Amino acid sequence: MNIVWHGSYVLYFEDAREAFGARYGLGYLDIFGNGYYAPLVELTFHYKRPLIYGKKARVDITFRDTDAAKILFDYEIRDTSDEALVATGHSVQVFLDKQYQLVWTNPAFYEEWKRKMGLR
Repeated sequence: MNIVWHGSYVLYFEDAREAFGARYGLGYLDIFGNGYYAPLVELTFHYKRPLIYGKKARVDITFRDTDAAKILFDYEIRDTSDEALVATGHSVQVFLDKQYQLVWTNPAFYEEWKRKMGLR
């Protein structure tokens, strides 16, 4: 069909989360090093138009602050040739302790990270 397979968008969002984590100190290893896991529990996509195979895409990721013990991101994928919006999306991650139990309040390291980012 000469368009990017829809399953690739999951990988684009994952790459964006990893780049965000590396840049701002909230990567999976940072979370794990503080005694937690942060699995995805929600991932949504809204396709706006196809991305033609061979075109270059850019993924813009936005952290959305919340008081809940969650990590929320919004995404936009754009075709760099004309800046057309290809897809939007959203993800939710929660915190689990090392016994895989859901954590209902923000871990101390996450609250500290939010303070460093000027969110608190």
